[in-house]
Amino acid sequence: MAAGERTLKAEGVILRHQDYGEADRILTVYTRDQGKLRLLAKGVRRLRSRKAGHLEPFTRARLLLARGKEMWLVTQADTVEAFLPLREDLVKTGYAAYALELVDRFTYDEGANREIYTLLVSTLERISTSEDGFLPVRYHEIRLLDLVGFRPELFQCVRCGRQILAEDQYFSAELGGALCPRCGYDQAATYPISMPALKYFRHLQRSTYAEALRAQITPAIRAEMERLIYFYITYILERGLNAPEFLKQIRPSGS
Repeated sequence: MAAGERTLKAEGVILRHQDYGEADRILTVYTRDQGKLRLLAKGVRRLRSRKAGHLEPFTRARLLLARGKEMWLVTQADTVEAFLPLREDLVKTGYAAYALELVDRFTYDEGANREIYTLLVSTLERISTSEDGFLPVRYHEIRLLDLVGFRPELFQCVRCGRQILAEDQYFSAELGGALCPRCGYDQAATYPISMPALKYFRHLQRSTYAEALRAQITPAIRAEMERLIYFYITYILERGLNAPEFLKQIRPSGS
């Protein structure tokens, strides 16, 4: 965006907000054309605020902004998509919160990437309309890792370069990919990965979402995939995330 602009039109998804002062909120929004922005919504916590309902997490909104002293001010907001099912089902809420948290943690202020925005909107739509959020969030993770430069190598051993065969392997968070059994047994920061889990991760990595939907993944392999991708993401970010723990508490056993 031009440094001298005094007003700005933006479309974005509200990632999170925090109370500020007596009636204001600071919003973190991932926008289509400007990347991640921190915005000040003045008076939005007042009961009569007309903007409040358009500025809740998960909401995709059109915003009119004015430049303030330290950050952009929200002067107008209109909802494009509220994704209401995400607010009506606690498990969907947890999956959607995880998708938002990943985008928030992996991006930086004003680092525009329209592909990330498109992915985020698509993921929220998929979680909203799916009975099971597992595949939408796994696909979101794999695609987001691609877009932010942490695509895991799943076809060649990241240590010796040999082709990964159809057998149980290891995964190195430090090296960013699969290790053959010979290289993986004594490597630090590794996690065992079964052949079926590796196969499904490969499928997600090279498939469209429509193609990925064809996968029939057993509960045991789903749990393994989830543990492994959390392991890798936590290693990259050097910190844990909030939403996965919330999901563990609210999801039915075995899901």
